[in-house]
Amino acid sequence: MKHVIPSVAALAALITAASAADLPRRALPPAPIPLPVFTWTGIYFGINAGYISSTRDRVNTAGSYRGSNGAQTGSYTSTFTQHRNGFTGGGKVGYNHQFTPGSGFVVGAEADMGYTDLRRTSRFDFVGANTYRQSGDFLGTVRGRVGYAVDRTLFYGTGGFAYAGDTYRAAVSQTAAGPAYFGSRARLDTGYAVGGGVEYALPTESVLNVFHASAVTVKGEALYYDLGSRTIPVLPVRGGASIFATRFQNEGVLGRVGVNYKFGSY
Repeated sequence: MKHVIPSVAALAALITAASAADLPRRALPPAPIPLPVFTWTGIYFGINAGYISSTRDRVNTAGSYRGSNGAQTGSYTSTFTQHRNGFTGGGKVGYNHQFTPGSGFVVGAEADMGYTDLRRTSRFDFVGANTYRQSGDFLGTVRGRVGYAVDRTLFYGTGGFAYAGDTYRAAVSQTAAGPAYFGSRARLDTGYAVGGGVEYALPTESVLNVFHASAVTVKGEALYYDLGSRTIPVLPVRGGASIFATRFQNEGVLGRVGVNYKFGSY
């Protein structure tokens, strides 16, 4: 009997251990998949459209009337305002680098070029009609950008080089037979542009993502540009010694909205 009891106890222990081994194990929960953190780093291209308006609008003309012997017989000066405004639209390409994904500082560079509807002809009478025309056909910039991103929202300042294609024209003392004095010049004006804006990244599956980019962003910005002033000679058309010069100014502001397609990291 003394040998039976230990044997029964050992058998019971074995049965208990075997039953425990057959019990289903409680599996550990799967490790969570980390969500991707948005970054503004990458190249992008896009389109924009908006409104542009000149801010310094004075046109100044000065000169002297001279007789056939070259002696001055009189002088002439005039100043008037020729305000220009209209539509602007074009495209851009750029690159951003964000130092810390999620929220953090962003630096980049952007080049853009757009059509500008800055055409204005003014006329007033003074010993015949004086007609002045200033026409801006396009405006482009090459700028740096510095900003701070709060996840998908980027606030930035920008500044750099600006250029534009402009045509200047002046016709002084114009009659039915034509102007007595005329000058015209088409040129590429250069200067600078500064401004700022805000940009927001839409979800990747946005309906605007027709190019399957890593992100689609929408932006609004305002720029001030200064291309200086230009003086053109206004010379006699039908002979004579009189000579004039007209100075035009080329500064303005523009506000525009745009859509960008970013390629690179999420």
